[in-house]
Amino acid sequence: MERITYQDIPEGMFQHLITIEEFIKTSGLEQNLLELLRLRISQINGCAYCVDMHYKELKHTNENELRLSSLAVWKETPYFTDKERAALNFAEELTALSNAPIQNNIYNTIETFFSKKEISFLSLAVTQINTWNRLMKTFLFTPGKYKVTS
Repeated sequence: MERITYQDIPEGMFQHLITIEEFIKTSGLEQNLLELLRLRISQINGCAYCVDMHYKELKHTNENELRLSSLAVWKETPYFTDKERAALNFAEELTALSNAPIQNNIYNTIETFFSKKEISFLSLAVTQINTWNRLMKTFLFTPGKYKVTS
């Protein structure tokens, strides 16, 4: 059962978060890559609602089922490009923050595939899905009800 329903959420809260999502869409980053990151981070954070949502979004884009089912173990598979691997590694590191800055080897690898502007947008996208995950884990929105709209 939901702790906080959509109707209970303060007016404007989701709209401001959606504005950030729209800003991320202007980044020029591949939407499929962003969705892969969102799904992986949601898996790490154990957010059932967001896992359901981003799995469905990726299926809607005809993402390969083998890649979807292997995302949780992406490091052990050959199904992801070097660019995707760099982004996934960066996203995981940024999600599981420690008291230290992002490791140089991880940053240097991401820098070989992405510009500083793109790294800025990747960082924002990672923090954004972490925010959504934390909200959904607090509110307990029911997974399985999400419908792809576009």
